[in-house]
Amino acid sequence: MASSNMDLTLGGSRRQEPQGFTSCLERNANKTEASGLSGSDQTPVLRINQLDALELDSALEQLLWTQFSQCFQNCRPGLLTPAEPELRALLQLLVWRFTLYSNSTTVGQSLLSLRYHNLLSSVTRYRPLSRRQKWGLALLNVGARWFQERSHSLLLCLGLSAGGSVSEHDVSLITQGLRKCFNLVSSIAHIASLINFFVFLKKGQHPLLAERIVGAQAVFSKPNVVRDETYQYMNRELLWHGFSEFLIFLLPLINTRQLKAIVSSFVFGDVRTDTQAAPEGQGLLKECGLCGEWPTMPHMVGCRHVFCYYCIKSHSIAEPYLTCPKCGAQASQPEPLRIQVEMK
Repeated sequence: MASSNMDLTLGGSRRQEPQGFTSCLERNANKTEASGLSGSDQTPVLRINQLDALELDSALEQLLWTQFSQCFQNCRPGLLTPAEPELRALLQLLVWRFTLYSNSTTVGQSLLSLRYHNLLSSVTRYRPLSRRQKWGLALLNVGARWFQERSHSLLLCLGLSAGGSVSEHDVSLITQGLRKCFNLVSSIAHIASLINFFVFLKKGQHPLLAERIVGAQAVFSKPNVVRDETYQYMNRELLWHGFSEFLIFLLPLINTRQLKAIVSSFVFGDVRTDTQAAPEGQGLLKECGLCGEWPTMPHMVGCRHVFCYYCIKSHSIAEPYLTCPKCGAQASQPEPLRIQVEMK
C-alpha cells in the first residue's frame, strides 16, 4: 500500500513536471519575443549612422531641387528665385509626407535600417511617432528654415503694411525692434543647436535639436543590425581613392598645350618655325595664339605666331618652359612685334 502511494506520488510528480516545464518555456518565449520587439532599443545606434542618415537626407533634398530647377532651365533666368524658399519647403513637405509621416522614418534612415522611436511613450517596446511629433519635426525643420530665409522679406512686408497707420519713424523703430528680436532668436537657436550637438557627441542620441524637443530617437528597425562593409568594397574604395589622388597630382604636371601641338604636328605634318623670318601672311597678325582675339600690344616668342602681351606674359609667368600652343616651338622671352612698312 505504501509502495502504491509512492508510485502515485511519483506519477503525480511526473505528470506535474511537464506542466511546469511548459510554463517555463512559455515565459522564455515571451521574454524572447519582447526582446525581439525591443531589440532595436537595446542596440545603440552608432553616431556615424545617424550623421550619415542626415547627410543622405540633405543630398536627396539637393537632388530633388536640382531636378526641379532643370525643368525650368529653358525659361527666363531667375524665374524661380523669388519663390525659391517656398518651393524648397514644398518639396521638403512632399518628401516628409510620404516618408516620415507614413513610416516614421526618413529616406536616409530607411537606407541604413533606422527609424524613429517615440520616447514619450510609457511602453518599453518600439512605438512609432505620434502625429503631433511628426508635425513638430516638420515645423521645426522645414518651417524654421523657411522662416530664416524669409525673415528679411517679412520685416519689409510688416513695415509696408504698417505705413498707413503710423509714421515712417515709428515704422522704422518697429522694424528695427523686430529685426533685433529675430536676430536674438536666431542666435539662441544656433547656440542651442551647437550645445545639442556636443551632447550628441557625448551620449550618442538626438543629433538634431528638433528630435530632442519632440522626443524622437533613432533606433534600428531590424534587431542586431551591424554596420559592416565587405573587404571587396573597402578594397575598391581604397583603390579608386588612391587612383584619384594620383590623377590629381599628375594632371597639373602635364603640359597640355605642348602635347596638343605635338599631336597636331604628327597628324597634320610639321609646321615650319623660323625664328628669324618675319610672320608670313596677314592672317597670323589678326589673331592672338592664346585668346583668339585681335592682338593687343602684339608680341612674339620666337615663332611666327603673334600673341597679346598680357596673354603671353601671364602664361610665361605660370609656365617657366612655355611652348607655342600653335606650333609647339620653344618660346623665348616675349618681344614686341616689329613690322617693316615700305613707303612708295
